Amino acid sequence: MGTHNIDHCARTCHAPTVAGLAATLGSGAMTNSINEIYDNEMMLVVGCNATEAHPIIGNKMKVAKKHKGAKLVVVDPRKTELARMADIWLPLKNGTDVALFNGIMHIIIKEGWEDQEFVQSRSEGFEELKKTGRRLYSRKSCRHYWN
Repeated sequence: MGTHNIDHCARTCHAPTVAGLAATLGSGAMTNSINEIYDNEMMLVVGCNATEAHPIIGNKMKVAKKHKGAKLVVVDPRKTELARMADIWLPLKNGTDVALFNGIMHIIIKEGWEDQEFVQSRSEGFEELKKTGRRLYSRKSCRHYWN
């Protein structure tokens, strides 16, 4: 190429993911094999146009949806190919995905669906997290997040 000034998306896009996975799970690599996509009962796709950005994975997701009966939830303001196939498409406004997951976290805790053994053995600050979820979440506060 004639230059030593070459950049790529992994520096800005994947570096935070790798660091987060390494800190929480001990490895910055994928947490499942690609072929396990076929075994999913439900797939949650957040802010990713998998069929364009990761065509092999996106195709396996389409097969899992069409031929294996997997449910598909897409959270993305763009109506991507997977969004058009989705059982549920949540076209959030840009920048509101954290609020969505705070709401989901609140509901999981409120309904008692969290894994108590996991929480006790592998987490810190769970009581503070519960208080924060109650404070941040309300149905009225969530209305302005949807496109």
